[in-house]
Formats: sequence, structure tokens, C-alpha cells
Amino acid sequence: METRPYVPWDMMTNFLVDAFEGYGVPHDDAVICADVLVESDRRGIESHGANRFKPIYIDRIVNGTLLPVTELEILNETPTTVVADAHDGMGMVASYRVMEKLIAKAKEYGMAGGAIRNSTHYGIAGYWTSMAAKEGMVGITGTNARPSISPTFGVENMMGTNPLTFSLPTDEDFDFCLDCATSIVQRGKIEYYARIGKDTPAGMVVARDGSTVTDSNEILKMLVDGRAALAPLGGGPDDEMCGYKGYGYAAVVEILSAALTGGEFMKALTGVAEDGSPQMYHLGHFFFVIDPDAFMGQETFRKTAGDICRALRASQKAPGYDRIFTAGEKEHDAWLDRKEKGVPVGEAVQKELIEVRDKLGLDYKFPFE
Repeated sequence: METRPYVPWDMMTNFLVDAFEGYGVPHDDAVICADVLVESDRRGIESHGANRFKPIYIDRIVNGTLLPVTELEILNETPTTVVADAHDGMGMVASYRVMEKLIAKAKEYGMAGGAIRNSTHYGIAGYWTSMAAKEGMVGITGTNARPSISPTFGVENMMGTNPLTFSLPTDEDFDFCLDCATSIVQRGKIEYYARIGKDTPAGMVVARDGSTVTDSNEILKMLVDGRAALAPLGGGPDDEMCGYKGYGYAAVVEILSAALTGGEFMKALTGVAEDGSPQMYHLGHFFFVIDPDAFMGQETFRKTAGDICRALRASQKAPGYDRIFTAGEKEHDAWLDRKEKGVPVGEAVQKELIEVRDKLGLDYKFPFE
């Protein structure tokens, strides 16, 4: 049962737009950034919504590791590809502009691919793939990030949580959207655990000595100074649970994010200089868009994808379970539950919203006050 107070969708959206503008983000760009964050909360992905508004975006603008004005430079472009440099601006804005181009190219040529270098955190990866799915197309994206994941047989954090994300249009009320990190748990989820005072489940994080760590606040500190690492999907540091699979997929994302752009990777993405001072993150993202109309048609694709999802959900349930989900369904359920309510905000986020409002002198009075 949800006990946190809700902030109406329009109020949260308008506040985020005004707040981003207050920190120097141009209005049209602020609208994009706000929508990406609010969409995360619509889907129930609280690790990337209002929870991260201040620490990941506002605080980085203030400390100089994220530029509020995005000067997107096109480095290379063909009829079906585009490579851009975000020059340390808003990763969400750069990604939106590139996806607009790729969707238009895919509509004309059937497929398109793009990549961005020198970027910053681009929000939930599923936002970008869903841009394609809303146009009846397949969307694929991935991004590297500051080092968090250890390789199989290792305990050093070498790669980011590196999501590999897909959205596939269906004939149902929601599209198939697989948006998840290649680690067991993502850093944003641990940040969320720390905010609500919850331990991270054992086995998700490994210390340098091979032991497991569960104190969420301590984990965040250990990830920064390299004393701990996130286990790849499957677990680590051994490969008894096939952690090499998550390690392998994380490496694929790391390579594509850097090699397609000629950008930086792994230890160069810490956001911390050798002297301990903050520095730019220089992240890389890649995107692919596929138009089913260039194959057997959108209608065929949607129906087949829907039939597969329906067959999976109708298969025999394990004892004690009455429902099987397909990717995107839980997020759709979260939206149906929150549609008339708004964004649930805990005490930590409430304080941050008030802090930003008061600093900027914005005229808002939140329901929790």
C-alpha cells in the first residue's frame, strides 16, 4: 500500500521544466528533460525519475560536470547513419535530437543507426527505444556509464551498468520494452535503496576481497573509490550462475558505445580526475531503428509480437504464482495505477524539490507541504 504523498503529473512536469530553466537549460530542452524524468515515474522506474532530478542533473550542472546548453555537433552523417558529439551537454537532449533523425531515416530507408560521444546521463534507455515503437518501429539502444560492473572472475569495477534495451511495437495496449542493466542491480536502484534506508540484497555487490556488501550507503561510497563492484547478470565473481553472460553483454555495450563514436570508455568515465576533482563524464550512446514496413509490414510485426507475448503470459504458471508478465507490462500497470494520482515522493525527494524551488524562487506549493 503506497503511503507516500503524490504530486500531480502536470505540477511535477511544470516544476521540472521551470527548475531546469532556472539552472540554464533552454526552454525547449527543459521540456525534453522533464518528460524523460516524468516518463520514468509513469513507468514506476523510480530510480531514474524525480528521485534523480537533483543529484544527477542539477548537482552536476552546479559542479560543472554537465553543461545546461547542449551544442550538438554532427561528426558524420550518411542516408542511414549519424554520429554526433554532445560536447558534455544534456544527454537527454542530444539523444532526442539524434533519435528524431534516425526515425526519419528509417522511415525512408528501412533502417538507421546512430551514436553520440562526449555525452552525459540520458535517463531511462527505454525512452529512446519507445520513441521508435510509437512510430511502429523497433528501437534498440545502449550506453556506457561510470565503472560499476566487475568482469567474471574479477572484483574490480571496470564497466558501467550498460543497459541493452529494446522496444518492439505490438498490437496490444502496450509495447514490448526490455529496459534493464547488464548488472544484477543498477547504481540508481542502490541510490534509491539508500534514500529509503533499505539494504541492498546480498549477492548483488562484491567487495575487493570477494565478500558481499549490503549497506546501501556504504556501497555507494565503495563504488566511487573502487572498493566494491556490481556483479554482472548471473552473479560473480565465479561463473557458477553464468555471470559471464551479463559480463559479455556489458562488454558489447561498452564496445559499441565507444567504438562507434571514437569515444572514451571504462575508467575514463568516472567523472573524477586524478586529483579527485570532478570532471566531465564523456559517455557514449548508440541507437538503432528498424522499420517493419521494410520487411513484412508493420501489421504483421505487431500481430506476431502480440501473439508471442500473449502465448507467454498464457503458459503454465509456477506454483504460488497467478500471473506471467512480458516486458513492458509491469510498467503499463504502474501507469494505470498512477495515472490519476501523480508521482509518489518520499521525504528525501520532498526536501530536494523544496530546496530547488526555494533557491530559484519558484511559485509552487506541493501537496505534501
